[in-house]
Amino acid sequence: MAIITVLSGSYCHGDEIVSALSKQLGHRQLDDLLFTDAAEKYGVSRDKLESLLCGVDPFRDKRSKDRFKMLARLEVTLAELIQTDDVMLGGCAGFMIPNSIAHVLRVCVIADVKYRVAEASKSDGLSEPDALENIQAYDRQIGECILDLVAKQAYDERLYDIVVPMDRTSPEEAVRLIVNHAQSDAIKTTDWSRRTAHDFLLSARVKLALAESGHLVEVFSDNGHVTVGINEQALMMGRLHEKVKSIARSVSGVSEVTTKLGSRLDTPSVNPWEGIDAPPKILLVDDEREFVQTLSERLKTRNLESSIAYDGEQALEMVKEDAPDVIVLDIMMPGIDGIETLRRVKQTNPEVEVIVLTGHGSDREQTVAEELGVFAYLRKPINVNQLAGVMKEAYARRQSNR
Repeated sequence: MAIITVLSGSYCHGDEIVSALSKQLGHRQLDDLLFTDAAEKYGVSRDKLESLLCGVDPFRDKRSKDRFKMLARLEVTLAELIQTDDVMLGGCAGFMIPNSIAHVLRVCVIADVKYRVAEASKSDGLSEPDALENIQAYDRQIGECILDLVAKQAYDERLYDIVVPMDRTSPEEAVRLIVNHAQSDAIKTTDWSRRTAHDFLLSARVKLALAESGHLVEVFSDNGHVTVGINEQALMMGRLHEKVKSIARSVSGVSEVTTKLGSRLDTPSVNPWEGIDAPPKILLVDDEREFVQTLSERLKTRNLESSIAYDGEQALEMVKEDAPDVIVLDIMMPGIDGIETLRRVKQTNPEVEVIVLTGHGSDREQTVAEELGVFAYLRKPINVNQLAGVMKEAYARRQSNR
C-alpha cells in the first residue's frame, strides 16, 4: 500500500487525521523515528535536526555546507525508513521524498483563515488577533522550509495528490477520502516503484558521502547509474568534476557516475506556458510496462490523458491510425528502437512533437535525436510536473505550427 505524507495547516485537525489514518490503515508513523534514528546514527543533536524541518532553522546561511550535511543525514535516514511500505509522515519531511517514487500519496489538509481562527479560539482560547498571528507565524515557518526543499509555496496544490478543505470536510470524511485514494491502483506499490525507492536510497547515500567531503550537490540514481549536479563553482571545474566522480564511485551500489552543473547554479526562468490547455492527444512509448503505466496514471491526476504503446512498432501503427500531438518516447526498446521510431514519425508526420525520455541514452544518440527534430531530450528519473511542463511547451509549438 502507498506511503502517505500529510501536510496540515495549523488548526486543521492534522494530528487527529494522521492518527486515525495510522490506526485504520496500520501505517507506522515515522515523524519521531526519523529524528531519533538520525540523531543516534550520526551522533548529532536531535533538536538541531528537528529544527531544520520543524522549527527555526539554526543555520542562517541556507547554502551552509554544515546545513547541507545535516539535511543529507536526514535524507539517508528517511530513505532507509521508506524501503518498507505502510508508513506515513507528517509535516515537511515528506517533501524530501522525490516524486519519482510512484507509491507515495501526498496529502494537504488545509482550511481558510476564518475557519482556522475559529478553531484556534475553540481549542486554545485565543483571541482573534492572537490566533491570526499564530496562524501566520506557522504558515511562514512551513513555507520557508518547503520553499527551500522543493522551490514551491507550501500550499501550492500542484505539490499534492489530494487537497482536503477542512472548512467543508469533517475529520472523519477526510480520513475516508484519504483511505480511498491510498488503496487505488494509481499509487499501488510495484516492482518498478520499489526500484525507484531503492534509487532514492542510493542517491541519498551518494549525496551524504559528497556532503561529508564538503560538496554541495544534487544526486539522481537510476539502477546504479548516478548523475550528480554540482552546485558550487571552482577555478578548476574539471578537477572538481573528477573528484566528485571519485567520491560517488566509492559508494556501494554505484556502477556509473555522470556529473553536470546543478540546477541551483542555473538562472530561474519564467514559465511562459501557464494557462495553455492540456494536449488532447498524448502517446507514451516505453517497453518498461510498470513505468509507463504509472506515468500515465500520474499524468492523469494532472489532467493530461495519454495513450500507451509498449514498443516502436505499436507506436508507429498508432501514429498511422490517429496521429497524436505529442509523443514521449524511450530510446532502448526491443525491435524498432526509439531513434528509428523518431525517424519514421518525422518522415510521415513531421508536425508531431516528440520528447525523448530515457534512462540510458548516450550523447551520440542525443545528437542524432536533435538532428531528427526531437523537441526535447530528457533523462530519467524526472519530476512528473517537469515532464508535464515540457509536454505543454511541445503542444504550444504544435499549435503555433498549425
